[in-house]
Amino acid sequence: MDVILPFLGPLLLVAAVPLVVLAVLPSGGRPSRLAAYRPAKTTPPPFAPRALIERMERNLQLAGLATQWSLRTLVIAKLVLLAVALVVATLLVLWMPTATIILVAVIVVIVSYFVPDLIVWGRARERQDTIQLELADTLDQILISVEAGLGLETAIERAGRHGRGPLAAELARTVQDMRVGASRREAYSALAARTEVVDLQRFARAIMQADEYGVSIGNVVRTQAKDLRAKRRQRAEEKAMRVPVQVLFPLMFCILPVLFIVVLAPAVANLLSSFAAL
Repeated sequence: MDVILPFLGPLLLVAAVPLVVLAVLPSGGRPSRLAAYRPAKTTPPPFAPRALIERMERNLQLAGLATQWSLRTLVIAKLVLLAVALVVATLLVLWMPTATIILVAVIVVIVSYFVPDLIVWGRARERQDTIQLELADTLDQILISVEAGLGLETAIERAGRHGRGPLAAELARTVQDMRVGASRREAYSALAARTEVVDLQRFARAIMQADEYGVSIGNVVRTQAKDLRAKRRQRAEEKAMRVPVQVLFPLMFCILPVLFIVVLAPAVANLLSSFAAL
C-alpha cells in the first residue's frame, strides 16, 4: 500500500484532466450565425449558490462564451476538480503527514475549485481589453461610413461584417437584434449590458439619447470618435508616465544591490586584507 499511494494520486489527476477538458472547452463545430446571437437557456444546478451562478453567468457573458459553454457543465467541472483535488490531497497527506504537505494539500484543494472561474475570468478580461483597444478605430470606420451617406445601422453592420474580434461580433449581434424585432433602444441597451467597457457603454447611451431627442447621429458619432481618440492618447501618456515608477522597484531591489556588490566587493576585500595584515 505504501508503494501504491505515491502513484495513485497522479494517476487519478491524469485520468480526471480529459474529463475536465471535455467539460470546460467549447463544444466542437462552428455555431450558425443566428445561434451565435441567441444564448441557450440552461437550468443551473440546484446545489450551486445563487451568487456563484450569477457571477459565473456574468463572466461567461463578458468572455463571449455564453453560447458555447454550458453553465451546468462549468459548475460540474468545478466540482470534479474539487473532488479530484480532495482525493489527491488525502493520498498525499496519508503518504507523508507533515505540516508542509498538509498546507500544500489545502492550497491545492482551494485553488482547484476556482480554476474554471479563473479561466473564464481571464478570458473575460482579455476580451474586454480587446474591445477597448478596437473601439476607437471601429468608431472611426463607422464615422466615415455615416459621413459618406450610410445609415447608422448600415455603417455598424459594415464594421461588424468586415471587422474581426469581439467588438465586431458585438456590433453584428446588435444589428441582428434589431433585425429580429428589437427596437434601437433595446438593442443598444443590450450592447451596453453585455460589456464592461465604459467607452462602449457611453457610445450606446449617446446613440439612445440621440434617437430619443432627434439629435443628428453624425454629430454624435463624430463627437464620440473625437473623445475616444483623445482618451486613447491620454491612456498612452498615462502608461508612459507609469514606466519610471514601475522600473524603480526592480532597479532598487535587483539591479542596484548587484551593482554595489560588483563595485564595492573588491574594495572591501582589499580593505579587510589590509586590516588583517596589520
